[in-house]
Amino acid sequence: MFTGIIESLGTVVALTDEGSNRNFHVESPISGELRVDQSLSHNGVCLTVTRLEKGGHWVTAVSETLDKSNLGELKPGDAVNLERSMSANGRFDGHIVQGHVDGTAVVKSIRDENGSWRFDFEHKQGQGFVTVEKGSICVNGISLTCFDCTDHSFAVAIIPFTHSHTNLGRARQGDLVNLEFDILGKYIQRLLGNRG
Repeated sequence: MFTGIIESLGTVVALTDEGSNRNFHVESPISGELRVDQSLSHNGVCLTVTRLEKGGHWVTAVSETLDKSNLGELKPGDAVNLERSMSANGRFDGHIVQGHVDGTAVVKSIRDENGSWRFDFEHKQGQGFVTVEKGSICVNGISLTCFDCTDHSFAVAIIPFTHSHTNLGRARQGDLVNLEFDILGKYIQRLLGNRG
């Protein structure tokens, strides 16, 4: 369980393929505090730490994860948003994030708002792909508030701290980002849908 509050930026150092899996070597300021078998969110994807190296760690993504997220597009030098799982006595500073990415969205536009940035995203329609005005959305592991929502698009406002402390500050129009829709909204849609 995560909250969508990014702890650190990591840098992809190396990639190796093993069958249909891909192993990622990531260096970050928090890698030295990790342990093998620990859950760690990478751009919103919950992955298990498989190996530690000085200043870095290794994780593995299976083909299902690579197909549904932007992890398959990562290359050495790319930045990834990192968050350790929430401790039982922690605060929910963001919202309930499972680390189970539902799909991806394309950055349609980025507009400088003179103190903040407006990002517009477009995604495919799908079961559980629900946004509501002033509701929660997780973009690349970041808990954000969405607005101007449609069945296939939404916008978010990014403050300077988020812009400089996450990989959204490096995002460009056309980039692919990971989305995890709000779990409460997904359950409500499923229950109402089952009622016909």
